[in-house]
Amino acid sequence: MNGFVIIMKPCELEMSYENFLELALQIAKKFGQLVGERDADGMTALQLLSCNREAFQRADERGFLDQILNYVSSAKRKAARKQEQKYKSALDLAKFLIKRDTSWETTYPGIDQGKPVLHMFGGSTTTEKRVEEPPMSSFRTEEGATKTPLFLATRSGYVEIVQEILTLYPQAVEYIDEKGRNILHIAIKYRQLKIFKLVTEIDLSLMRLVRKLDYEGNSILHTVGIKNKEYVPDKMQGPALELQDELRWFKRVKKVTPAYFIDHRNNQILTAVGLFDSSNQELRQKAVEWIKRTSEGCSIIAVLIATVAFAAAYTTPGGSDDQTGYPILIHKPFFVVFTVADVLTISFALTSVVVFLAISTSPFRFVDFTNSLPNRLMFGLTLLFLSVSNMMIAFGATVLLMIRDGEGWTKVILYSFSFMPVGLFALSYFPLYLSLTKTYKKLLDKAWRVISQSYWFQVLSRVHKSSTRTSKSPNPMYSQYTMSV
Repeated sequence: MNGFVIIMKPCELEMSYENFLELALQIAKKFGQLVGERDADGMTALQLLSCNREAFQRADERGFLDQILNYVSSAKRKAARKQEQKYKSALDLAKFLIKRDTSWETTYPGIDQGKPVLHMFGGSTTTEKRVEEPPMSSFRTEEGATKTPLFLATRSGYVEIVQEILTLYPQAVEYIDEKGRNILHIAIKYRQLKIFKLVTEIDLSLMRLVRKLDYEGNSILHTVGIKNKEYVPDKMQGPALELQDELRWFKRVKKVTPAYFIDHRNNQILTAVGLFDSSNQELRQKAVEWIKRTSEGCSIIAVLIATVAFAAAYTTPGGSDDQTGYPILIHKPFFVVFTVADVLTISFALTSVVVFLAISTSPFRFVDFTNSLPNRLMFGLTLLFLSVSNMMIAFGATVLLMIRDGEGWTKVILYSFSFMPVGLFALSYFPLYLSLTKTYKKLLDKAWRVISQSYWFQVLSRVHKSSTRTSKSPNPMYSQYTMSV
């Protein structure tokens, strides 16, 4: 390893990553001849930066709850500022390298495939030409040429590098790799939504990009059905939600695919729909089993909750008057709380049972996993969590009524232990509920942006920051370090 590339290996020096990036930029400006240096794998500094998963993480790309915590915790705010500084340093370095790097300047527009093959025996005709792979020398001019920063950044999801390259050199969008794939094929295969949206907004090149076939005859719609072996789904994401993501990608790509390419067949005589169905058949089977098992388990819990709540309605706290039959504690304020919470518990629990039964009787077609089944599951879980919450409210009101009425602590302890399974249920199913809410992440992020940009929120944020700043004495060592930087 020599030259400028060494500074892209942070593990070899005892220095924070943001300082690494600043040092890299200083060396690049001072020793411009090192920008094109390659390491043992034939990779330049820009190529290494384009596949570095740590460089372009932003603080505002974190979850909805994390962004709220930034305004509460000073440690969170400090970490967010540090992350933002690292992002800016990486972006400055990328912009400098892009203007001087030449590893991707030679582009290969590929072959215009003409008419799509619509007949299952279309591969044997001569008028509808199949895609043939050209010799390797026609596009691989030097070592590492096919690993362009544009494709590496697309694969890693670094929209900043992709946008900068396409802004400075628009012709780079026509580049194809050793398999005949263009930037749209790569963005779709590695599920990089931001880059897909960025490229599809380029009107001049979009019509050419969507008509490109790779050397196996796959259109961009076929690429949705080609499994990425390196893809690792979210740990909290079940098979049904993973299949929902795949179906949404297919629908998204289909919108930009020309109508005459929808039924195009690749070299294996498969349409895009056929390839997608065959490659996702195993995932669909897992999704059916998972959603059935989840709905059945939730149905049992909902029935148990409804049974307990129904029994509690006839065994009121404090008992009933022997002569009138009215509850003894009917005039207590918490008795009203108990009554309302118990009724809501029964209503929510029984409604969730109906929703889960509707899920169990579904035909489980591919199209059902796009919106219908995940939305039903989320609605059912929401009702179930509401029933659990109201059940705990009813339990709390019962405990307060028993204490005020002079009941012994023995009964209170027994009731507390009897409700432990409810708490365990909430803890076990809450991660699943969070993964379902990711479907509505855009709505939550938009709501957060509106709230964070409001006048009163900004005023409260300034007041909180100023109070935090005045409550802590300044650190002279930190101030000296900040001034030196």
